[in-house]
Amino acid sequence: MMFRCMPFWVAALVLMALSSPSPTSAKESVTWMEAVFPPFLIQSGPNQEQGYGDLITDILQEHLTEYDHDEITTNITRHFYKFKQGEKVCSVGLYKTPERDEFMYFSIPSFITLPPVIIIKKSHLDKFNNQSTVSLAAVLDSKSLMIGFAKDRSYGNTLDGILAHHKGQTNMVEIAGQELSLNLFKMLMLDRLDGLIGLPEEALYQAEQMGIRDQFITLALTENMHNYDGWMSAVGCSKNAWGQKIINDINKVLLEQRPTTRYRAAYERWLDANSIEQYRKAYQDVFLHTTPQQ
Repeated sequence: MMFRCMPFWVAALVLMALSSPSPTSAKESVTWMEAVFPPFLIQSGPNQEQGYGDLITDILQEHLTEYDHDEITTNITRHFYKFKQGEKVCSVGLYKTPERDEFMYFSIPSFITLPPVIIIKKSHLDKFNNQSTVSLAAVLDSKSLMIGFAKDRSYGNTLDGILAHHKGQTNMVEIAGQELSLNLFKMLMLDRLDGLIGLPEEALYQAEQMGIRDQFITLALTENMHNYDGWMSAVGCSKNAWGQKIINDINKVLLEQRPTTRYRAAYERWLDANSIEQYRKAYQDVFLHTTPQQ
């Protein structure tokens, strides 16, 4: 009866207002920030969107249905600027450090990976006394070997502390930019570096892409053998009320999804056969037993 007393155009406006969703029902938004770090995140090529970070991001987005999701690719320095500004942003796999705790909330671990190593050319093994395991501190103390690493990237608190202790030495080469892993490998191939710090799967991926897989080897670091500090990373979000809420929601998804074969396989597909057994043991014995209370 009410609409009969109204002009047509007024009635149409009323109907539109009643049928439109109210602003309070709009979804929260989250922007997932990515860096160029294959095979963690792969933005191009035949394996595009198939990095283990890509696949875990997909799982989180599928189950965080109360949010609208966007993704951007930018360098790590820009990541941290956005975190510090309190924007509605998250990154899927970051090491938790005291510095980052100042402006980020962290989930329970979202990844357990094999820990960082020193990647070298096989032909340079004699420079490392033909050892398969070395101490990063001892390598840097020697000052005779040029070691490359990425600016603003964390390698876990233990290795970060060693790098900070040796900061400014002429044998440490710190680079910034987008394709950090690729650029470090190029420097290694040109003998501008004797070794670089990275994850084992980075070495395998980059070497395969460059067609020189048989020319590289990885050296385990003694500092990673005492704890799992360099093995586990987490989702990080801005440190504000929004960030606290989404981290709580992310933790619920992680607790539900981490035990699944799909979740575990995201990283396993990038491992060689000899590494899978070690990885599965750490996954079962350590990773699945971390909870929000720990």
